[in-house]
Amino acid sequence: MSKGNQGRRGAQRKAEKGPVIGSGGKHKRALSGKGPTPKAEDRTYHAAHKRKLEKEREKEVAQARAQAQNRTRVRLQPGTELVVGRNAVIEVAEAGIQIHRIFVSSDPGDGRMRDVTTALANSGAPFIEVTRRDLDIASGGATHQGIGVEVAEYEYWDLDELLVRALEKPSGNPGLLVALDHVTDPHNLGAVLRSGAAFGVDGVVIPQRRSAGVSVTTWKVSAGAAAKVPTARVSNLVQALKRCQDAGFFVVGLEGAAGPTIRGLELADVPLVLVTGAEGKGLSRLVAESCDLLVSIPMLGMESLNAAVASGIALYEIAEKRREMAEK
Repeated sequence: MSKGNQGRRGAQRKAEKGPVIGSGGKHKRALSGKGPTPKAEDRTYHAAHKRKLEKEREKEVAQARAQAQNRTRVRLQPGTELVVGRNAVIEVAEAGIQIHRIFVSSDPGDGRMRDVTTALANSGAPFIEVTRRDLDIASGGATHQGIGVEVAEYEYWDLDELLVRALEKPSGNPGLLVALDHVTDPHNLGAVLRSGAAFGVDGVVIPQRRSAGVSVTTWKVSAGAAAKVPTARVSNLVQALKRCQDAGFFVVGLEGAAGPTIRGLELADVPLVLVTGAEGKGLSRLVAESCDLLVSIPMLGMESLNAAVASGIALYEIAEKRREMAEK
């Protein structure tokens, strides 16, 4: 019985197999795969691709509209800032601060605006009519009451200047400074400046780091008191308190857990520095250790007060103490 082709008539069989002859790689590329199938939205001939292009165009149009809405005609020059709000603007004008431009979105004939425009009339600055949205954007959403002025960026005082200002007052009117420790909310700084103007504070001291600075919000909340009560910014609050002590100031820190209360303070007749910390955190350890005395505000049902409220209460108590001592 034959196997294979051996029994077939005419079959030939080679004694040995020769080497396999290939194509030399000429058809290798044709044998390789074409990769994954593209997504439908990436195929130019597919309907999904057209829908993708339409969505991209709609997105571009929406972005262009948003950018147009965010454009404002209140464009400040480099080195300037915006002060908004009727009271703040009037205080700026009365303080003699140079005003570059005046932005108005309210009717100048409005009775509430008449006093503002009158106070600004002598500034020599041009009036520019804008929309309320323009002022909304430029002020970061602050309550501007339809008026804003462009002034030079706030110039902080030097600590030594504050000390001289506080110590050169008439006898019987000792100096009074407020120092804020890690108070980062500009609303609190503005409210402290406003309380300071009401209770005879000679200046406010803030650290450069982890502290709110004088901004458009500060000006607004202070109702212009930022133009009356100077602010000094120092690199190290602990060292600044030491300089105050060397100049003859007694440093009093507000601390919720302290024993004596502010009402029992018997040193109101000497130059004072009142130090207030952030709500909840209080004074930092090094600042507390730098104080000559720690006092508290007696409270019922509350563990702490924010810096503005605590400072306002303490300043009122100090003012009352000084008034009582002056009457004796």
